[in-house]
Amino acid sequence: MTDKILLSHGSGGKLAHDLIQFSFLSAWANPILSRLDDAAVIEVKGRLAFTTDNYVVQPIFFPGGDIGKLAVCGTVNDLAMVGAIPHYLSLAFIIEEGLSLNDLEMVVNSIKQTAKTAGVDIIAGDTKVVNHGCADKLFINTTGIGTIPSGVNISGHHARRGDAVILSGTIGDHGIAVLSQREGLDFTTELKSDCAPLNGLVAEILGVSTNIHCLRDPTRGGLASILNEVAEQSGVSIRIEESKIPVREEVSSACDMLGLDPLYVANEGKLVAIVDPKDTEAILEQMRKNQYGQNAAIIGEVGEEHPGRVVMKTRLGTSRIVDVVVGEPLPRIC
Repeated sequence: MTDKILLSHGSGGKLAHDLIQFSFLSAWANPILSRLDDAAVIEVKGRLAFTTDNYVVQPIFFPGGDIGKLAVCGTVNDLAMVGAIPHYLSLAFIIEEGLSLNDLEMVVNSIKQTAKTAGVDIIAGDTKVVNHGCADKLFINTTGIGTIPSGVNISGHHARRGDAVILSGTIGDHGIAVLSQREGLDFTTELKSDCAPLNGLVAEILGVSTNIHCLRDPTRGGLASILNEVAEQSGVSIRIEESKIPVREEVSSACDMLGLDPLYVANEGKLVAIVDPKDTEAILEQMRKNQYGQNAAIIGEVGEEHPGRVVMKTRLGTSRIVDVVVGEPLPRIC
């Protein structure tokens, strides 16, 4: 093995075989993956959840995570947002010629650890190598499969008038952490990405209430975008209060400096739960017991006055419409 990725690593020959055996299979080995057939064979019962995603974050290492951790967490969280229990992932790598094998091993091991934490197995994958300059070090495509327990019916179409809107913690951490690494911004305290698998948190709150109508993870486009999506899908209005939305001081300061709004900055370890008001306190209490929900807060409620609209009460006591983001203020963030 060389210390750099070569085009030959994607050829299907000996170097490709060695890369799979010594880099991937040795780290992620499980009975399904280790068969190395052209397709993984799995047995499932009940309703399935299925998702796919691509990860092109730049840089591939950032405070609090890397592209591998991000790929696992992002896919696991997409499954969890419909109440599914994640079981299996596939990972396909597009690698730029010249990538350090040491960097690849760090990503592979990060994937291994994050998958273990999330309780999922990687059962299929693929590797392609492209010429230097035709990609940016490493891109990852994922697919995730999970099962939905009986009695769970969560969708962006299910928000109802009177529902409470709960946010699991501070917003903007991931986007600003990645941007600070990319642009060399310094803060008095280290700001880390919130990248984390949320399936355990979701399982815990479903354990205290099945009256959870919607779950969303505010990734690209941030909190504002996913609230607008739910408002449109359910034909309701959502009213939030600026003073109740938790934002770290470092994130707020960076956004002020860069002309960004934290409402539109990406997160990778937070969720929004829209829940029946009678179970709000029980869900909030349970959420705060989890390490990923310690700063959870009720930030608003669902109404019907302006269907499809999100309105925010500002700290000054005025109201403003929170619209969907136009363009991409922070590209290559996930």
